[in-house]
Order: sequence, then structure tokens, then C-alpha cells
Amino acid sequence: MTHYTASHWGIYRVRNDGAAPRLDPYEGDPDPSPIGAHQVALNDAPLRIRRPAVRKSWLEQGPGAAPHLRGREPFVELEWDEALDLAAAEIARVRTAHGNEAIFGGSYGWSSAGRFHHAQSQVHRFLNMLGGYVRSVDTYSLGAGMVILPHILASVRETNAGHTSWDVLAAHTELFVAFGGVPHKNTQISSGGAADHRARAGLAGLAAAGVEMVNIGPVRDNLETGGDVRWIPLRPNTDTAMMLALCETLRAEGLGDADFLARYTVGFDRFAAYLDGSADGVRKTPEWAEAITGVPAETTRALARRMAARRTMVNVTWSLQRAAHGEQPFWAVVALTAILGQIGLPGGGVGLGYGAMNALGSAHPSFPGPTLPQGRNGVSAFIPVARIADMLLKPGEPFTYNGKTHRYPDIRLVYWAGGNPFHHHQDLGRLRKAWEAPDTILTNEQVWNAAARHADIVFPATTTLERDDIGAAVREGHVIAMKKVLEPVGEARDDYRIFCDLSRRLGTLDAFSEGLDEMGWLRRLYGESAAAAGALGLDLPAFETFWQDGIVSLAGQDKPVTMLADFRTAPEDAPLKTPSGKIEIFSETIDGFGLEDCPGHPAWFEPFEWLGAEAVAAYPLHLLSDQPVRRLHSQLDHSPHSQDGKIGGREPVYISEADAAARGIAHGDTVELFNDRGRCLAAAIPTADLMPGVVRLATGAWYAPDETGQDQGGNPNALTLDRGASGLSQGCAAQTCLVEIRRAPDAPPHPLATPPPFVARG
Repeated sequence: MTHYTASHWGIYRVRNDGAAPRLDPYEGDPDPSPIGAHQVALNDAPLRIRRPAVRKSWLEQGPGAAPHLRGREPFVELEWDEALDLAAAEIARVRTAHGNEAIFGGSYGWSSAGRFHHAQSQVHRFLNMLGGYVRSVDTYSLGAGMVILPHILASVRETNAGHTSWDVLAAHTELFVAFGGVPHKNTQISSGGAADHRARAGLAGLAAAGVEMVNIGPVRDNLETGGDVRWIPLRPNTDTAMMLALCETLRAEGLGDADFLARYTVGFDRFAAYLDGSADGVRKTPEWAEAITGVPAETTRALARRMAARRTMVNVTWSLQRAAHGEQPFWAVVALTAILGQIGLPGGGVGLGYGAMNALGSAHPSFPGPTLPQGRNGVSAFIPVARIADMLLKPGEPFTYNGKTHRYPDIRLVYWAGGNPFHHHQDLGRLRKAWEAPDTILTNEQVWNAAARHADIVFPATTTLERDDIGAAVREGHVIAMKKVLEPVGEARDDYRIFCDLSRRLGTLDAFSEGLDEMGWLRRLYGESAAAAGALGLDLPAFETFWQDGIVSLAGQDKPVTMLADFRTAPEDAPLKTPSGKIEIFSETIDGFGLEDCPGHPAWFEPFEWLGAEAVAAYPLHLLSDQPVRRLHSQLDHSPHSQDGKIGGREPVYISEADAAARGIAHGDTVELFNDRGRCLAAAIPTADLMPGVVRLATGAWYAPDETGQDQGGNPNALTLDRGASGLSQGCAAQTCLVEIRRAPDAPPHPLATPPPFVARG
């Protein structure tokens, strides 16, 4: 019997022929990620949470005690029953005194590839059975895009699953233009489990086919094909200005596809009035854009002509919309590719995230896999996910989102499971202050990261390897029986058992569990998933066969994919889900919202912070906070693989050779990055692959501020801006950030392997 498990990084075969199990990459994966193989070694690491623990002041003085000591105070370990009794009593108190709208259910969903032991689904189901909770919407990765795209093209769910497959690109594309590259490091993952990593081979296939590759942005080495790639350096956050200049060149020179615009789009005339300056007196020429982007006007003009003359795919990375006015580059690229008129043609059109995750560009069937039902949420209040600090600091204050005005709720209790807010949120110093507002913070966690250290009650949760589950991801072509590899460490329990224990105390066990144990749920979810697959013409075996064989492959049912091909063939029969059923270059809906920072068409807005601002006098470097190479978000930062990528225990920060020389910084020097919001330490790597004026520090290093507030771990969110992208989406704007960098005295790296202090009950 073959034994498999899965992680977001890939499928692994479990080997038990040694002293300890080991994880070998799935034999069908042509380019496996090394990250997930380190899970076994970390299972019993010193940072594992082994027993329930309660923050000392909260235990001794009750809810709301000394919130300023969160993250700074010892914990008291308790027996499970006592810790569960305390948590259940506190949940009941808050519900009775303040209502369910005073409870925030926090999670980011990436803790496990398993679809049943999916912490986000588990905590939301638990809270829904109690009457509901304040939820978050959208994601840090794609907040602005998730709001703008349904108005103008299609939902993110549709675009992610519908991207033109790599085989079609290799056969038909002649010119591939990438704003922000196609970062191979990001394609190590898919939510639910990457199966066969295809991006490296996909890009190599484009090079072998002779496709002309153009990479536009501040980073050179984020588009690698094994062949020639032309790099056009561009100032961060100015992609929209260059796209507008490309649009204006196509319009002015008559290179656009008028027939496509007439049949498949609405509003081009309104947009054209903005491009030619008749609407605002400023013509969006390549010369106009040059002053903003730093890209020579003739480079932009020549590229526009080449795009019109060849079968062209234009791709934007998700990082472009994680910025001030992040809706605009996504809207501008849709408008640009609509003017070119190649949307829906094989190898042409628009890409909205090649290089974001492995699944984009797959030809596997679109099959979502099992999903744990979460029940009905009885609370209507919500926040955009990146506005959590605003919610905690500004209860009752209004915010706008997608054309409506809402108010922040008054949160008294936060229950977090399956994520680390002290990784993905911006301006972590501000978040620490906001984290003092609730009476109580509960968390299910596996390791003593910053999220656990800033909680009041911490329940030790099992890892993926310590439970049975089912792995599956959209367009990954596999369903995996994730059989338990190791016994739980210490007293760790899975989220389902923790929530069953709490539900029993709160009188909702029957509703939450429906009388099913872990294997009962796996059978049910698999059966429902098999029925859904059958409706799509996909055959899954019986559960017993699946569980015995360990894996189901749907790869034999692959079909080439061309995004929006049906819409192009028959727009009347296959309309888009936009208000008009067409591509909305001008949106009457968005225009009707009356937002000054998001009008009815793509537009250029000066970012809050950028290299063209006066603030560069104090902070002359633009900080890019990209995804890491050796971990997913902050997961496994304590692994040997992640630690081996550091320099002297410090997270590397990349800086242009010119900027390093001007500051007397050499390779490996300990440096401090700083601005008005915060400070962090890192180790410098001068490089020729960054344009001057830009530094790059990956996210995910564990946040570890010292007594002065300086982060010892090297987390860029100690510096980033906690402000919504616009009044439309309120999305994350992390990529809009100015800093300075200087050499710092050598100091030992923060003690990553040290749990927080524990004390006896006073």
C-alpha cells in the first residue's frame, strides 16, 4: 500500500524504511519543491506548542487584563479541560454581554493542504454554529483585484481557473510581455496541494518555441526561461502609467482592433477621451509616461507597435495590485489587451497572475475537490481582510467598500486559527497596538510564532503529518489520501477535536459535528466531491479504493485551455458576468460610486509613497516585499531549508550595487531598514538585478521586535504602509513603501528556537 501526503508545496511519498519517516517528492512531479520535505524534521522542534497555555495576567486577572503585555509576558501551562473551560466561558460571556458581532473569526487558510482539517473552514463552522461572527473578505494577495475584476471582466475564481494553458502559449504566442515578471519561486505552491510543478517547463517551452519575452519592472531575475529575456526597468507602482501610454499609442496610430472593441467591450469612447487628454487636458503619451516610469518614450512606443503586430500575451503579477490604487494596473491591462483585440485567441490576450501559483496555466480539469461546509453566518458585519488594525482601533467608524459604506464593529474577542497575522499584515507596530483592544485572543497554533505569543489562550494544534485528510486543488489534477505519518507531539489536538470539545461545552456539538468522527467526515466529503466530479464528466473511484491506492490522477483528461475562448466565439451565448455581459473598459457601476480615487475607467494616480515623491529626500529607496523562496508566507521559517537561505541567521535584503556602494554596504553586512513606521535588521546582498532606488526583502521572516521595537527577524511588514489601496477595495498596499537603509552594528540574530517563558500559576 502506497502512503502519500500533500502540502501546498506538492505531493510527497512517505518512506518508512529508516529510523524516522521521510518525505520523497511524488514521482510524477517534474520540478518538485524542496520546502515540504522538511516537515518531518520539524515535527518535534523546540518551538512546537505541547500543552495548552494561558497568558499570565489574563489567567490571574481575567479578560482584558494588561493587554499591553501581549507578546511580552510569560504563559502558564494548563490541563486541557481547564483551558477549554476558560475559553468556552469567555466565548459565552462575550456572546451574552456583547453579541456575536463582537467576535472576530480570523484565519488565512494556509495552515494545511487538507480539505477537512482546513483551519479556516473549521473555525468558521464552529463560530457559525454559535450564531456567527465578524468575517473578513478577499485576500492580502489579491484584495484589489478581487473587487475590480468582477465589474470589468470575471471573478478571480474564474480567471484563476481559466488561464490559457502553457501548451497553448508555446504553440501560438509570439510575444509575451510580463509586467512584474513570472516569478518561479511563487509557483512552488497551490492551495490544496501542487501536483506537477509546471511553470519552469512552461517558460522553457516558450523559449524553445522562439517566443519573444519582455520583462517590465524593477526586478530583472523574476522571469527566467533558459533563453533571452529583454528587461525594461520601470519604477515601482508606475505600471499603470506605462500601460496607459501603450493604449494611447495604439489609439493614436490606429493599431487597435476596432471590431473587437465594438463587439466585445463597452465604454472605450469614454476611456479614449481620457487617453487623448480631451477629458482632463493631459494626453497620456509615452513622453508623459517617461517622466513617471523612467522608461524611454521610444521604448514604450516601439513596444506598442510590436504588440499590435504579433500574437501577444500580456501578463501582470499579483504584486502590482498590492499597492496604492492597486485596481488600476489590473483594469489597465484588461483595457490594453482589449484594444489589441486578442482576448480569447489561442496564445493571445491577458494573464492575471502567471507566476502567482502553480495552477495557473494548467491544462488539468477544473475540479475544486472536497469542501467542509461552514453553515450560515448570522452576523452581517465584515471587514476587508487588510483592514483588521483599523477595525480594532476604530470601532464604529465608517469605511467604504465596493460602492457601499459600512462601519467597523466593536470586537471583544478574536479567535484565530490557521494563519499568522504578524506575518501578513502591514505596519506591525500599529497592529501590536491594535492587538491590545480585544478583551481576549484565542488561537489554535502549532508553533510559538508571533501570533501565538500575542494570544491569551493558546491551544496546541496538530500538524498536517499528524492527522488523516484529503488533499485537492483546482486544476492540479490529483486527489490525495493524506494518511497520518506521525503521532501528535505532546498534547496537540487537531482543530476539529478542539472545536468539538468547545462545542460540547457551549451546547452546539450536534450541530458542529453532525455525529461524525474524522473518518466519517472524510468519507462524506469525498463522496460529495465524487458526485460533483461525476457531474463534470470526471470519474473518481469508491472511497475505499481511493484510500487504499492513496492517489487519484485526472491528468489523462487534460484539455488545452484558452482563456475566454467561448466568449470570443459567441459573446451573446456566453456573456461575461459583468453588468453589460461584455468587457467594461468604462464601468457605469464604478463611476456611479463617486469615488475620487477610483473613477469609471483605468487612470493614473500618484501613489501614496513612490520614487517621484518629496519623501525620497528622507527615504530614497522603494521597498519591495515579495514572496519568499524557501517557505510559504511564514510557514517553516524555522526549518533548516529556510535558515540555510539566511546570512548569519539574518534574512537577506537585496539592494542595487550602486545603492550599496553609495552607503558603504558590502555583501553580508548587517543593515537596518527604517522609516517613520518601524525598523528591522537584515543582511545585505548587492545585486545587478535590481534597478537603483529599489530594495527587496521577502515576507515571512518571523517577527521578533526587541524592547525598542526594532524587528530582529527581518520582516518587511515592520515597515510597510497599513492603508487601503483605495476606497473601492481597501486592499493591501504593502508594495507602496519608502525606506532608507544603513549599516548596523553586528548583533546576534533573534533566538528563533526559543519558546516564550513559562511560569507557575501565581
